[in-house]
Order: sequence, then structure tokens, then C-alpha cells
Amino acid sequence: GLYGALSKKHAIAVLMSLEIMFNGVNLTAVALSRYTVPQAFETASKFLLTGHVFTVFIITVAAAEVALGLAIIIAIYRTRQSVLVTDAKELNR
Repeated sequence: GLYGALSKKHAIAVLMSLEIMFNGVNLTAVALSRYTVPQAFETASKFLLTGHVFTVFIITVAAAEVALGLAIIIAIYRTRQSVLVTDAKELNR
């Protein structure tokens, strides 16, 4: 994910790489919630869903980020007729 976000020139590929990184965080959160249980929840550890709730929150934020990112990419395409990241740095002119 990080390699794609830093090396790709196509804006949609960069956005996809960011989503891969978000999904990596989701996977880590669910895995850690399986193996780490706070002391207060020792008896009800089967029903503890903190990692899952965190994952749903991240997916919601990622969906909003994708919608906003695609809107920005469409706006750049309409003005520059290109979706390359190198063309986006020239938007201030």
C-alpha cells in the first residue's frame, strides 16, 4: 500500500493504495481484538467486539474518503484532462 501510494503517478492508483493501507489496519484491529482482552471483560470475552467496531468505523471513514477523493480526481480531470498526480501540483496556477 505505501509503495503504491508513493510510487504511482495515476491518482486512482494512489487512492486504491490508500485503501489497501486502511484495510491492513482493519485486519490488524480485528486480529488484536481477538487476542487482547481487557481485565474488565475477562468473563464476557466471547462477546467483546472492540476490533470489529473499530473496523466498521474505519470502513465508514474510508468510504467518505473515497467519495471525496474521487470527486477531487474528477474535478482535476475536468480542468486538466489528466488524472496524473504530477499534474495536480500545478492546480494553483
